[in-house]
Order: sequence, then C-alpha cells, then structure tokens
Amino acid sequence: MTFLTIGHRGVMGVEPENTLRSYLRAERCGMDVIALDLRLSKDGALVAVHDPEVDRTTDGSGAVADLTLAELRELDAGRGEHVPVFEEVLDAVRVPLQAFVGDLAAAPVLAELFLRRDLTSRVEVASDREAVLVETARLVPGVRTVLCSDSPAAAEAGSLVDRALAAGAATIAVDIHRLSLESVESAHAAGLRVTGRAVNTLDLLRLARALGLDGAATDFPEIRSTGRFTA
Repeated sequence: MTFLTIGHRGVMGVEPENTLRSYLRAERCGMDVIALDLRLSKDGALVAVHDPEVDRTTDGSGAVADLTLAELRELDAGRGEHVPVFEEVLDAVRVPLQAFVGDLAAAPVLAELFLRRDLTSRVEVASDREAVLVETARLVPGVRTVLCSDSPAAAEAGSLVDRALAAGAATIAVDIHRLSLESVESAHAAGLRVTGRAVNTLDLLRLARALGLDGAATDFPEIRSTGRFTA
C-alpha cells in the first residue's frame, strides 16, 4: 500500500493555514492529499476555517457562525489571503482532499455539494463525531470517511476500532504521539487504515514508518520529499 503524505491545512508550517495559498503550495510540493477544515458561516456557506472563532487565524474577531460570508471575505487570513469557500478550493487544486467537519449541521450542505459535483472519488470526509460520518454516508452513498481521535490508542484501541467500524469509517486518524504498534495492528486487523498527525520531524516520520502507518499528516512540505527515501 502507498504511504500517503497529507498536507495539514495545506502546508500550515510555512503558509497561512486553510488558505488557497497554502493549498496550492501543498499541491506544488507533491502532497498526496490535502486536509482542510470546514465550517458554516452565518448564512450557510461552507468556509475553510479550523477554529470556531476567526481570532487566531485572521485579523478579525468573533465566531464563524456569527459572521456572514461577506463579512468573512473582508478578513485577512494571512499574507493578504481571504477565507476561502470550499468550492474555491475544489476549483483551485486537483489533489484529493480530506474535509474535516465537526458540526452535524454542515453535513447536509456538504452532501448537496458532493452530489452536485460528484465528489465521492475525490474528497473524503473526516470528523471526530461519528454522527457526522454516519449522516454524511446516509446522504452520500459511497462516500469515504475518516474517524479522527486523540484517544490514548494503546488503552482504547479496541474502542476506537469499534467506533470506526460502527460509523462505517475506512480510516482512523490519530495523534501520532498516542499511537502504539498494538493499536495500529488492531486497526489493520479490522480492515481499517491508520494515519498519524502531525508528523513534522524526521524522527516522527521514522516512527510513522516503524508503526506501519498508511499515511502521515504534516505541516511542512519537506516531509513529503524526505518521506520518499525513509523506510
């Protein structure tokens, strides 16, 4: 199986996270997948923002859910970048995408876009809430899903695998510091793929390989080129 290098919010270690600039650089650097975060604006637009509030990543303040798309577009998300809507990302890059959705209310909006643009082969949906994955799969048959967790996998490997299987997820994504060989083997035995985050150093990349992970999310473009030569 191919070891996937996943650009975390683009390549957020060197570019403003969750911006078109970051996604385009991730694509140019050869990332296999780009992971991004989606939230609903006040008027129901799917925008790429990680935090519930815009304070950390833009020059504005307030909750994403309390701001209209027009208000969000006025904000500087870093180096003059705007907060992008998901369709802009789809149009800007060709690389496969992993869209993280934490809000159940966003599932039908995302599902409508999936069906309208036939995204099932290009985009997988990730969440730390099983309900989001289950509802998305109900609305979009055939969608690929990822269960994200920060659980101490060594102690809760069975529980995490059971949760993923119950939600119909094909992959689990876990903080690499919380993964063990036992937990990875347990997931693989159940037919699940396992990715780790955030793999930002050569030592962590070696660990990812040693654990037998199927992929690693990273903030830095150089991890992609280094990963090609790391066994």
